[in-house]
Amino acid sequence: MQTLAHWGGGPGPWILFLPLIWAAVVLGAVTVLRRTAWRGRRGPWRDMADRRPSGDSPLAVLGRRFASGEIDEDEYWRRLSVLDEQFGRTKGGAL
Repeated sequence: MQTLAHWGGGPGPWILFLPLIWAAVVLGAVTVLRRTAWRGRRGPWRDMADRRPSGDSPLAVLGRRFASGEIDEDEYWRRLSVLDEQFGRTKGGAL
């Protein structure tokens, strides 16, 4: 009896499909886990870190100047409103 596994006396090309199918299953599982379950391990603080202004952004410079006392609160809010008008809504508040 001639079966697909014994094509012409040997396993034939069909023997390659089983490892390819398993590789596709493993890659699919890893992809799904990376996009869903493993992403949750970073925690809620990860989103807050993404909203923080970078070191050289205008908001970061303004926040540092206010924190160091170079500018007073009125000056801070005035400049922040100008930045908000120029660049759109600020993310994550003032600092």
